[in-house]
Amino acid sequence: MRKVELRMKEKTKYYVIKELVDHNGNKNRAAITLGISRRQIDRLIIKYKERGKEGFVHGNRDRKPATTLNKSLSEDIILLYRNKYQDWNFSHFKDFLEKNENIKVSYDYIYTTLTKEGILSPKARRKTRRDYAKKKLLEEKKINLAMSEEQINTIISHEIALEDSHPRGEKPKYFGEVIEMDGSIHLWFGDRKVCLHLAIDKATSTIVGAWFDYQETLNGYYHIFYQILTKYGIPYKFLTDNRTVFNYMLLNPDKRVSDKDVLTQFGYACKQLGIDLETTSVSQAKGLIERTNGTFQGRLVNELKLHGITTIEEANKYLTEVFVPEFNNKFAMDYKKFSSVFIESPSEEKINYTLAILTPRKIDNGNSIKYKNKYYQPYIDGEIKCFMPKTECLVINAYNGELLVTIDEKVYELKELSRNERFSKEFDEVPEVKEREKYIPPMTHPWKYESFKKQMQKAHYQHKYA
Repeated sequence: MRKVELRMKEKTKYYVIKELVDHNGNKNRAAITLGISRRQIDRLIIKYKERGKEGFVHGNRDRKPATTLNKSLSEDIILLYRNKYQDWNFSHFKDFLEKNENIKVSYDYIYTTLTKEGILSPKARRKTRRDYAKKKLLEEKKINLAMSEEQINTIISHEIALEDSHPRGEKPKYFGEVIEMDGSIHLWFGDRKVCLHLAIDKATSTIVGAWFDYQETLNGYYHIFYQILTKYGIPYKFLTDNRTVFNYMLLNPDKRVSDKDVLTQFGYACKQLGIDLETTSVSQAKGLIERTNGTFQGRLVNELKLHGITTIEEANKYLTEVFVPEFNNKFAMDYKKFSSVFIESPSEEKINYTLAILTPRKIDNGNSIKYKNKYYQPYIDGEIKCFMPKTECLVINAYNGELLVTIDEKVYELKELSRNERFSKEFDEVPEVKEREKYIPPMTHPWKYESFKKQMQKAHYQHKYA
């Protein structure tokens, strides 16, 4: 016979009815004791005689309501808020869950899910924050209810969580030890907002890279990466925010170890050069680059306006040739007086092929590869090479725009297939064009398809999350 556990109210009913039946007591008195009708007393007596103690267990015990949502949904909402919608108010977050993520839940469900996880809305009132802090300190046994209200209030007012505080950290000792990077979207020039990608050395406050692009993109960060490599060398570590340019993690925990859980292109380039990449969602953790963005907004906008600069090409030229050198002379320390941990710059060819975008593709039935809505065919030494359909390959879009492909441990040149041009061998004259011999790099770079695929699979475990 299984053990039956009753709750307090159920126990009260059980003992009253048991006493009534065992000693032939007064039903009216039992009804008054339990606060129920005489008719209900008769029903409980029947339950007791038929099922005994088990009859007093509520019928819905351990039964989930039909409207209960899946637990994985709560985990998805928490991950989305922390990684993609951080610091959004809960009402705005609810709208975008439905609009962008196809998750339709109530505001109360979102509020309950996030507050249970220790996430308060940025719009939470002071009383809510104080109540939450009091509850947390009680759990940590830093306060107890035996204390006076004045003592509790003093502790709550003076002690805050580590993630809510921003203690001053030590500055790095060496030039190139930590490079902070960030993007600032602002109305820098003209009538359209663009993004300034910026990189600054934390030890010397030297701007080591700057570039304008229309959005905060991999292309913009590759440009400042190129500036750092060609002018200074290979740094020790990058400190950035948690954008998907730098890391990408699937929300579903059951699918995180898969070929879709990737080390990003930027992270892959860092790995090849031996650069540590650390990301953080706390803006105060990279306060130097955040303050520098503010300084640039206060100075660069006015200078661009003064010089009548309205295009992104002119802005990039002025930024790299005039503004950044003057800014470093005025605000940065002389990096030449510091010990440097920069490693010697790699060759131009290696930089060109390291700052590449790698994209898996398959050969189609026409021995072609479709890339960015254009068709290409593999060539080597001026001759086309043919492969079986569905052969896996890796398209390499180098920093300078050159396209290569690796198939079966070899690197091939890609030539665009002009599908819409008509040509007759019999009647059209072909002008002789002497093409310069194209440089095909050796397979020293890990461009093998299997190597790239393997790296994507284990990316989640090798990445650092702040």
